[in-house]
Amino acid sequence: MKTSLIICSRDRPGLLSDAIDSILAGQVLPDELVIVDQSEAQDPRFSDPAQDEPCEVRYSYVAFRGLSRARNEGVRTARFPILLFTDDDVLVSRGWLSSLVRAVERGGGRTVVTGHVLPGAEEGHSGFVPTLKRCGPAVYEGRVRVDPLVTFNMALYRETWDRVGGFDVRLGPGTRFPGGEDNEFAFRILESGYQIECVPEAVLFHRAWRRASDYVPLRWGYGRGQGGFFAKHLSLRDPFILRRLAGSLIRLALRAPGRLITHPSNPGRRLPRRSLFWGDIALALGTVHGTLDWLLTERRKRSTP
Repeated sequence: MKTSLIICSRDRPGLLSDAIDSILAGQVLPDELVIVDQSEAQDPRFSDPAQDEPCEVRYSYVAFRGLSRARNEGVRTARFPILLFTDDDVLVSRGWLSSLVRAVERGGGRTVVTGHVLPGAEEGHSGFVPTLKRCGPAVYEGRVRVDPLVTFNMALYRETWDRVGGFDVRLGPGTRFPGGEDNEFAFRILESGYQIECVPEAVLFHRAWRRASDYVPLRWGYGRGQGGFFAKHLSLRDPFILRRLAGSLIRLALRAPGRLITHPSNPGRRLPRRSLFWGDIALALGTVHGTLDWLLTERRKRSTP
């Protein structure tokens, strides 16, 4: 089946160009590459209709902000039955796309596929990778206590997308709740009766271009987004999400003190111990803050994928 690969970007033309070059160097190319650009200015490489690329590139320059909204727009623009997603600050392996496509076809419409997210080389002083995901071959179904899906390393059938609904535009980078959009989307996938499969062969590298000083504010934003996700699905009649919220806060509270003792050795996260400690505190406080903020301001609003 034909494939549409969706990549969204905002004011990172160098990273975007590198990401697309790695995609175009793959063993298999998408049938179309859909770029949704929210930058201050259009990217001349892709906005020029005389572009000379080895696969069809469809460039959409939009005025709105928000990653979830951009991804939804990318799907609306895409034309083919298999949808793939990645971000502009990654480099994909040569077999990345073919591994995702084989797995999603093997799943026969019941499966959303994700893969490995490994750290790229440090770029600049104390660069770090905000999202890493290592997984063996695994299939997740029903209620799980982990967040198994990385949406910038994802493939699914459009039919699945249509049934589950797109990303909630109130969550994710560029919103008041700048995280949690991938976990909330994964929760709805599993609640809808689909499964999520992790395919280790689908490898991409998340680039370590962010400064060490960005780490704590980023963790606060991720916490607010995660809190928004928890609050959206919180129910007194169904304690599952409440237990997940409590478990997340307890794990962070237990882990944070150890950050001041243990030497950081995780590739992509070799930050000062105090940064890792305050990052866990910021994530926990952000989760509480985001949960309460969502309950006060968003709970009664209509969900808007």
